[in-house]
Amino acid sequence: MNRRMVFYMLGKIMLLESVLLILPFVCGLIYRDTAIEFAYTIAISAFSGGLLTLISRPREKTIFAREGFAIVALAWIAMSAIGALPFVFSGVLPNYTEAFFETVSGFTTTGASVIKDVEVVPYSIHLWRSFTHWVGGMGVLVLVMAIVPNDTGRSMHIMRAEMPGPIIGKLVPRITTTAKILYLIYVFMTLIEMVLLLIGGMPLFDSVFHAFGTAGTGGFGMKSDGLAGYSPFCQWVIAIFMVLFGINFNIYYLMLMRKFKSIFKSEEMWTYFGIVAVSIGVITAYIYPRFDNLADAFRSSSFQVASIISTTGFTTADFNLWPSAAKAVLLLIMFIGACAGSTAGGIKVSRVIILYKQIKANLRQMIHTRSISSVKFEGKTVDSATVINVTSYLCLYCLCFIVIFFSISIIDNFSIETNVSAAAACFNNIGPGFDKIGPASNYSCYSEISKWILSAAMLLGRLEILPMILLFAPSAWIKIKKIKKKRRI
Repeated sequence: MNRRMVFYMLGKIMLLESVLLILPFVCGLIYRDTAIEFAYTIAISAFSGGLLTLISRPREKTIFAREGFAIVALAWIAMSAIGALPFVFSGVLPNYTEAFFETVSGFTTTGASVIKDVEVVPYSIHLWRSFTHWVGGMGVLVLVMAIVPNDTGRSMHIMRAEMPGPIIGKLVPRITTTAKILYLIYVFMTLIEMVLLLIGGMPLFDSVFHAFGTAGTGGFGMKSDGLAGYSPFCQWVIAIFMVLFGINFNIYYLMLMRKFKSIFKSEEMWTYFGIVAVSIGVITAYIYPRFDNLADAFRSSSFQVASIISTTGFTTADFNLWPSAAKAVLLLIMFIGACAGSTAGGIKVSRVIILYKQIKANLRQMIHTRSISSVKFEGKTVDSATVINVTSYLCLYCLCFIVIFFSISIIDNFSIETNVSAAAACFNNIGPGFDKIGPASNYSCYSEISKWILSAAMLLGRLEILPMILLFAPSAWIKIKKIKKKRRI
């Protein structure tokens, strides 16, 4: 492994974070709350990043798969470690464990909070919480590739490690250009939502806060009642944009290129819309008796389905009080998630489709033993390597989920509903769960050890497991040493 390149890139990430921290610092100056705390954090981040780039400047800047996975995993850990400091310096959170949990939840766009009273939090801290969603939504390393003119021809390994989904491809030949296109679409959609929220009567700061959270499919709140206090218009705007940010961003690129036939043939997009529509219909039918009219029940159902399937986590109602059947639907779509290539978490609709088709192909082959069955997705035959990767990912996903669930259950003896939903909500980067961690509660009830485990779960879920596992796998480092010894001989 090219360790110098890994730490050189890590230094660049820290320098970038010091620049990102300027936004909440300026907000602190305007509102006169926690500007000095952000100034300290900027200094620490800039010094650490500058030192790393100076002492780790590499001779060879080529990035292979191994370096790509290591850079991505370390970058997210480092960003969270430094991003947690303002919470501690300002006293908003009592210790570093809770601050790290909150920051990891922000960057991974989970939205699981440990802050007991969000309405007393300073504006600059609120902005930083929401801004971490926005930065983490598209990806920290994708942002670096978009703004740093450095394309080694191997940067695809970084995007492959950071962008969610089973198949990652370039929109254009140069990966840096792809990153720029993605971020331009991302920024444009965020601004449109911000303007619409302002039109709907939402205050400017609130509009910025919720637009950042929606774009990153995060879910941090700044009001104790979530979004219930805002107008129905604003709720509908956020619900629609949560669904839109759950769509594969390749679709928006195709719209720009006016390739409408390709858009309408998107199997993943239509399946995603179908799951959303069916879920809304089922939940509306179950919760209708609890509302004064059908319109309110439909709006509440639509908002929560959009929030959960996009793994955003915003709330307008305490769905913890809904019938069991409605909660079962929400739990199911928690695991499915939205589309690959979006800012959402979960297993992804594309993997579910490929897995379903593979099962059908296997059953067909059992009946017709001499037939050759292939899996097709988006009109193209899926190669065997991709099918194996999807199956392997699902097995690894289930194993990680079981380990997370049992770990927190051993440490914190809460109900199965609480611990299962906590593991699901953190691993799938959703935020709120059921029972003790429902929309009206938070994760402060968990012990410090469980918070570290759930923080790791959020990172595993956001980076789709492999980068984090490969970073700490001893076998990967042993192979590297062997390769180096052979080169010396």
